[in-house]
Amino acid sequence: MRKITPFLWFDKDAEAAANFYVSIFDNSRIVSTTPGPDGNAMHVVFQLEGQDLFALNGGPHYSFTPAISLFVSCTTQDEVDRLWEKLAEGGTMQQCGWVTDKFGVTWQVIPEILGKLLHDPDPVKSGKVMQAMLQMQKIDIAKLQEAHGS
Repeated sequence: MRKITPFLWFDKDAEAAANFYVSIFDNSRIVSTTPGPDGNAMHVVFQLEGQDLFALNGGPHYSFTPAISLFVSCTTQDEVDRLWEKLAEGGTMQQCGWVTDKFGVTWQVIPEILGKLLHDPDPVKSGKVMQAMLQMQKIDIAKLQEAHGS
């Protein structure tokens, strides 16, 4: 286990959320499930792409906000498209690659190239990339590259 592990508090959907996430991401699995007094899962440990996460059915006391999000680094447009579409099912699409899933967890589905283009030493090029990104919900690599001029 890593020293720092995200811990997600759900009202009652911890197991459903963990199973949903594991179905979307490669190299992912349910590690363990601890039943609660009612027989339903109280605590689920799972891995997404090798990252440990904990999920708890803690009741309605807390809810998620976009102030904390899970950042997903993608290498291709196909990966961006696939993850975005799955995470957006029943959720809310937002600007700049952000999406809140049907369980209320916010994700950033971002292609690796975005950071490279935004950090171009030419401020005109990086500015054009920023302006293009601000017009997008799901990030489109080809449009970013077009804005950059590459």
